Amino acid sequence: MKVVVLGGLGMQGKAALVDLVNVDPVDDVICVDADLKGWKQLEEIVDTSRILPVQVDGTSPKALSSLLAQDVDVAIDLLPLPLMVNAFEAALEAGVPLVSTNYGKPIRRLHQAAAAAGVALMPECGLDPGIDLIICGHTIRQFDRLELIDSYCGGLPERTACDNPIDYKISWNWDGVLRSQNRDSVFIEDGRRLEVPAADQHTSKMIHQVDFPGLGALEAIPNGDAEFYTQLLGVSADVRRAGRYSLRWPGWCAFWQPLKALGFLSDTPLPGLPCPVCPHQFLAVLLPPFLQYRDDEKELVVMLNRVEGLKDGRNKSIRSYLLIERDLQTGLFAMSAGVVFTAAIVARMISRKQIHAAGVLSTALDVPYEAFMSELSRLGILVKEEVVVEAT
Repeated sequence: MKVVVLGGLGMQGKAALVDLVNVDPVDDVICVDADLKGWKQLEEIVDTSRILPVQVDGTSPKALSSLLAQDVDVAIDLLPLPLMVNAFEAALEAGVPLVSTNYGKPIRRLHQAAAAAGVALMPECGLDPGIDLIICGHTIRQFDRLELIDSYCGGLPERTACDNPIDYKISWNWDGVLRSQNRDSVFIEDGRRLEVPAADQHTSKMIHQVDFPGLGALEAIPNGDAEFYTQLLGVSADVRRAGRYSLRWPGWCAFWQPLKALGFLSDTPLPGLPCPVCPHQFLAVLLPPFLQYRDDEKELVVMLNRVEGLKDGRNKSIRSYLLIERDLQTGLFAMSAGVVFTAAIVARMISRKQIHAAGVLSTALDVPYEAFMSELSRLGILVKEEVVVEAT
C-alpha cells in the first residue's frame, strides 16, 4: 500500500505519519509539503527512513495530480482549508481515492464525476466532522422515528492546565479556531430551520451548558449546519430539533462576544497603520504565545452525541460519549489523535476495499461502523453509550 500525506509536516500531518509508520505500518509513505524545513523535527518522533519527503506546492492542482498519479493507492489531505478543493480535484484527475478532515460542502459538485470515474472522495473524515457523524449514522438506525439529534465536540485543557483568562490552549490550527468564532450556524428548532448569524453565536440566548461525565458543566456554542446533516441522513422530515455545538469551559462566550462586537474578528484591514493589518490577523499573532501547552500538561477532547425518538412505539434516547486525553509520553495531542487516526483508518479501509462506493462519500453513511470502532478501540479510543428506553 502506498499512501500520500498532503501537508505531512503540519501538526496533524506529523501525527498521520506516526500512525502510518509506527501504529499500523503501510508499505510506502510519502510526506508532501510546500516546505520541508520541519523534516528534522519529524526525525525526533518517527523513523523517517521509511518516509519519502516530497516538496510540492499545494496551490497547484496540476503538481498535486502529477504526484498522485505515481501508483498511489490512497491520499490523506491535511493541507490548509483553502487548498482542500485543489487536493480533491487533483485526486479526481489522477484517479486516486482521497480522504480529508474538512467539511465536504465545497466539493459535493464533484460527486457525479467521481462516481463515473470509480474514485472514492471522503471529506469530513476527522473528529468533528468525522467520528461524530460515524456515530450518528449508526445511532439513527436504532430508531423508527427521530425527534432530536444534537452533536457536541471540543478540545480543552485539563482543569489543572487552565492558567489563562480564557481556559483554553492551542491543540489545533489557531486561525481555524478564530474563524470558528465568527461562523453562521443553522439549527432545526420545532421542526423549522433556524439561522444563527455569527453576530449572535456567543450571546446568552444561543448558548447553553451540558454536563459531561467526570468534567461537569461545559459551555455549548452554536457551530455548524445541522440541517444539512439531517438532509444528508434522510431524516429531516421527522426531526424536531437538531444542533451542532462546540464545547468549552464556561466563560468562553463571555470573552468572545464583546471582542466580536468591537470588531476584533474582522478581516477588514485597519486604516491609519504603517502596514495593512486586520484585527483577525492581529489576534492570530498576539494570542498564541499565551495559549501554549507545557510538555507536562494534559489536553482533552470531549464529544457527546444525543439522539432521541421512538422505537416500537416507546420513547428512546441514546447518548454517546467520547473522551480522549493527550499522551504525555509521546506528546501527541488528543485533538491530533482523534482527527488523524480517523483519517488514517478510513484511508486504509478504502485501500483494502472495505469501502467499495465511489463518488463524494459520507462518513455517516459509507464507513462501516463496527469495523471502524474496532480499529479506533485498538488505538485506545473508546466510545461509551447510554441507552434509555421508556418502560411499557
